[in-house]
Amino acid sequence: MRRIHLALVASAFVMLGGYALAQQTPAPARPVPPNLPEWAWGVMPPAPPPQPGAAPAQPPVDDGTVLHLEGSSVGLTRTQLRGIPTIPDWHPEDHGPMPDIISKGRPAVRACGFCHLPNGRGRPENAGPAGLSAGYITQQMEDFKNGVRKSSDPRKGNVNLMAGFGKESTPEEVKASAEYFAALPIPQGWVKVKEVSMVPKTKVAGNVYFELEGAQAGKEPIGNRVIEVPEHGQERFELRDGHAGYIAYVPVGAVKKGEALANKLQCSICHGANLEGIGPVPTLAGRSPSYMGRQLFDFQTGARHGLWSDLMKPVVAKMTAEDLVNITAYIASKNPPAVGATQTARSN
Repeated sequence: MRRIHLALVASAFVMLGGYALAQQTPAPARPVPPNLPEWAWGVMPPAPPPQPGAAPAQPPVDDGTVLHLEGSSVGLTRTQLRGIPTIPDWHPEDHGPMPDIISKGRPAVRACGFCHLPNGRGRPENAGPAGLSAGYITQQMEDFKNGVRKSSDPRKGNVNLMAGFGKESTPEEVKASAEYFAALPIPQGWVKVKEVSMVPKTKVAGNVYFELEGAQAGKEPIGNRVIEVPEHGQERFELRDGHAGYIAYVPVGAVKKGEALANKLQCSICHGANLEGIGPVPTLAGRSPSYMGRQLFDFQTGARHGLWSDLMKPVVAKMTAEDLVNITAYIASKNPPAVGATQTARSN
């Protein structure tokens, strides 16, 4: 089996990877809230200035070598890994036929499956749309288009991209992508929650945390944070492996405290007894705590103020930084419902 050297993979995805766009985002035109929960955004240090005379990074030359990934029968070239002409799909058995907007996109609208993955599981820096109702997904595209779904941190590059995609996407493309993702099963065990007092030391790249290795490895107090890292390391993350999930390290006792808070806030009234979602109201169970932390904070700051946002305002109004950690830990710890009658009923 031919494995890909991480540096080569990284250089390829810096050119086209959705996560790398955050590094290219210009300075924010509006201020960043002083109480921003940086753990949810994966805030990166400023990029160092380019060295004088240094040549710009170039993707590795594609010599036609077919590369393989453990657990997949698919072989891909380096060009295919960059999403040319279609997105990398290591596990085609996970889904049915992909519409063009998912697999190819077009110049003005990136293929949805490149960032959100062909199986819709998503990653910590973006959303996992698998199993969300088609109506909910369609509404979010409208909100991006109309400028009522933004990020509290204007440096969040992929949120800014979604605003552009919302404006450029045709109604037919939105419908096709919404129906495709809505039909996919919600992943079981995609995020594994571990309560700890000490967390592995990490670095941030592309708004995502990665555990440090070698001489830099070690542990530090987790404090009031959730640290979500790829379960199988950076290489499989860079390869966009749709079977490589995540570990969410949370403070000891966070899940139980989050459950008590969810009961107090009566989240189940709208989101279901097991947070499985009701009608167009989204499923929360098993979702990325990083993603959920951003959404709750965005509701709190008003950065997200689309349809149904008024229902969330009183829920998040008095939520503290500790509350945000606890409730996202609890949400991530819940097992999402298996696909079936419940999801079929939620397709509208």
